[in-house]
Amino acid sequence: MTSIIRHITVDCAAPHEPYALAEFWSEVLGHPVDAIDEPGDDEVALAVPDGQPTLLFVRVPEAKTLKNRIHLDLQPNRPRDEEVARLTALGATVVDDRRKPNGRGWVVLADPAGNEFCVEVSAAERESTA
Repeated sequence: MTSIIRHITVDCAAPHEPYALAEFWSEVLGHPVDAIDEPGDDEVALAVPDGQPTLLFVRVPEAKTLKNRIHLDLQPNRPRDEEVARLTALGATVVDDRRKPNGRGWVVLADPAGNEFCVEVSAAERESTA
């Protein structure tokens, strides 16, 4: 027997609310906040297709103090730079810019609670720079 990943859990400490952070990631990934969750809940999930792990946002008492030890790498379905612009307009901040002159590379962003994630090039961009 093996295990599957059911949730990827993101800790949320004040002033960051699980529901608000779930709404941000809902816009990022295009999955709605689960219909059973409400503002003020201690646990809020995204609704994803069966068989896929979901992001789960959980209220915790302690603030984030160190760099994430695990993070998400996103591959957008549009050009990387357009996606970075879209995500910063949603409230993400650029932490580190690792874009290369040849079009490869990635951008490290942080969500509104400071959790880092990367935006890589799209599949089309990857093929055109191969």
